Amino acid sequence: MPDTFNNDMGNSNIGNFANVVKDNARQQAKQYIYQSEEKQTLAQAAEEIQNLLKILEENNPTATQAEKQTFVNTAIAPEKRNKIVRALEAGGEKALEEFLKNPYVNVGMAIVKEWQKVE
Repeated sequence: MPDTFNNDMGNSNIGNFANVVKDNARQQAKQYIYQSEEKQTLAQAAEEIQNLLKILEENNPTATQAEKQTFVNTAIAPEKRNKIVRALEAGGEKALEEFLKNPYVNVGMAIVKEWQKVE
């Protein structure tokens, strides 16, 4: 009597599956995990904001919060800011915080929140 298997893989991310592998057979699969567009956008934005803040920090170590925001606002085009805001709204604040490294989290979040208010 053959074995009966019941596998619910409706939401799985598997490209290759076998219930039973016999006779020295082997199974190999490659799994590709793609980040959502929102996560990619937020990751790129976080990196860009951090790089800009590092540049400002090197040139003006005593820059105020307002000066930091002005510097980043000037450096990032409005169209790009809109895209970042849409990604933030889709992914939530925690998604952006995931990519921002301390001490840039607070500054980066404040900048993006200001962009949300403008929209």
